[in-house]
Amino acid sequence: MKPLAVRPDPVDRKPVHEESLSESLKNLLATEGGHDTSLGDILDRVGPKGFGIILMVISLPSALPVPATGYSTPFGIIFFFLGIQMLVGRREPWLPSWARRMSFKKSLAEKMIAGAAKAFSVLEHLVKPRLRWVGGKPGMAFISLLVMAMSCLMILPIPLTNTAPAGVVFLIGVGLCERDGLFAGAATALGAVAVAFYAFVIYIAITAGVEGVGCLKEWIVDKLPG
Repeated sequence: MKPLAVRPDPVDRKPVHEESLSESLKNLLATEGGHDTSLGDILDRVGPKGFGIILMVISLPSALPVPATGYSTPFGIIFFFLGIQMLVGRREPWLPSWARRMSFKKSLAEKMIAGAAKAFSVLEHLVKPRLRWVGGKPGMAFISLLVMAMSCLMILPIPLTNTAPAGVVFLIGVGLCERDGLFAGAATALGAVAVAFYAFVIYIAITAGVEGVGCLKEWIVDKLPG
């Protein structure tokens, strides 16, 4: 009897390479011919990581120690819109035309890539798929409310309050991209710290005025390494 031909099992095929977070970010921020990169261009190629990767990209100018003034308030508004979309269960992020036209200059994009690479050199060894509640409806609803809370902190023009909430949104994006509920939970804890810090800054502004906030800023900058 002639033996049956055995087809190769699809499971045995070599798995397709999946981009790391740093690779995804570098590809999204890559500029062609020295042109600026618009949010619309980035949104059109976010791929399956959707909300997670777009949250990461938009939070970078405020989360990283790079000179990128003028981004926090408009990006805070965008975060609020994205949070609403996540809350109602939209599967893919959407941005209005005015937001799509916003762009990163080539020099800023390069600084964002360099800064994020340092962060990912640590984060990519920590995150992994676990506690996948973050991908379910209750998890996404909770995360979306946290994103909207952080967006409100970024929208108000109070000194010292942009980096912390933007950093929380960045970590939330990482957790969503990697389906890591534990990491998203850690970002939630940091969000609570950001709210407490924001309240402290408001207290200083009320009791000591703008000068007191300036002294606090100088003290924090002095304590930062490098």
